[in-house]
Amino acid sequence: MHVHYVEIVSTSVEAQCSFLKQVYGLSCDTMVEDLGNARVATMPNGVLVGVRSPLGDHEQPIVRTYFEVSDIMAAVRRAEAAGALIAYPPTKQGETGTWAICILDGIQYGLWQK
Repeated sequence: MHVHYVEIVSTSVEAQCSFLKQVYGLSCDTMVEDLGNARVATMPNGVLVGVRSPLGDHEQPIVRTYFEVSDIMAAVRRAEAAGALIAYPPTKQGETGTWAICILDGIQYGLWQK
């Protein structure tokens, strides 16, 4: 299993970016429109870390990990068969790939196909 993207949703983006810089040495300097205008850093192992504001009143602060999958439709079917609620079905996101969000017992899992 490979982590593709760690998404941090926060009402204090600047503070989160400062924290990541001070503690982990990550510079979230690149804004990526396709990722909800997240400020994104790339870790040495290629994993993306993005910090963005909530996209609507319904979205609460969260850290969500997106695991890379080779077949997102099959991964979503397996998640659903395992009892997960599919909160967001596979959605193409510009040039960044296709993502989905599954929820099991209140825990959100992201799936990402490049």
